[in-house]
Amino acid sequence: MRAQALSDASPDPLQTLAEDAEATQPLAIPDAVRRFRWIAADMGATAFGLYFLGPASERSRLVPCFDSDYPGVGAATRALSGSQAEEIARHARASTQPCWWAGAQAPGEKAAFAGLAWAHPVAPPLPQTAGIAFPVHADRGQCGLAIFIGTGIFLTDDTLCDIHARCFSLFGAMARLRHSEPERVRAMSRRELECLRLTANGHTSEEIARLLKLSVHTTNQYLTQSAQKLNAVSRTQAVAKALRLGLIE
Repeated sequence: MRAQALSDASPDPLQTLAEDAEATQPLAIPDAVRRFRWIAADMGATAFGLYFLGPASERSRLVPCFDSDYPGVGAATRALSGSQAEEIARHARASTQPCWWAGAQAPGEKAAFAGLAWAHPVAPPLPQTAGIAFPVHADRGQCGLAIFIGTGIFLTDDTLCDIHARCFSLFGAMARLRHSEPERVRAMSRRELECLRLTANGHTSEEIARLLKLSVHTTNQYLTQSAQKLNAVSRTQAVAKALRLGLIE
């Protein structure tokens, strides 16, 4: 098989495939999201997400870059950013081998995934779903996962290898963007970040004000200021960008 042959040739074969002209060109996040939509369509996935791994010194967790709900943050991403994805996060730090899962509601996907020579099964990080996760790596030791979810996913060993290489390329572009982006973000106060973090956890302005012992007016001011500093047009977009930059968890 092509994928198995590549894995025998070097410890990181797909990263070599990803070193093409596209990987060296500046790429904005909306462009990367559009290209991920193309990948998802090619494989029959209905949802996707690109994630960075948190620092090695911390427990294995996923930090969202974007998902199929961009510029918002989808429910799947919120779940995967918690403890549910620890197994695949640990795997991604140690290996480039794709991993798949199929819940009880997706027997067809289980049979299809099981036929892939260069992928292995894991416990479903999201119950009652089917999906596949591609570990991706970039310069400065950055690593992450490109995750695709859906009940109509179909892959052969050849398409698995091709899609993995495309994910490597796009992750490399996002890693370079992520490295330079914090330098352009204005300094944010502790209160602004606290309000954003609580918003990300689903709290309303009234609830945040009560938790932080602030007035609702002051809480809304902090949220407005944080959105302005992140060049976001809404609270949802501000939360998504703060998560992507690792400003909040």
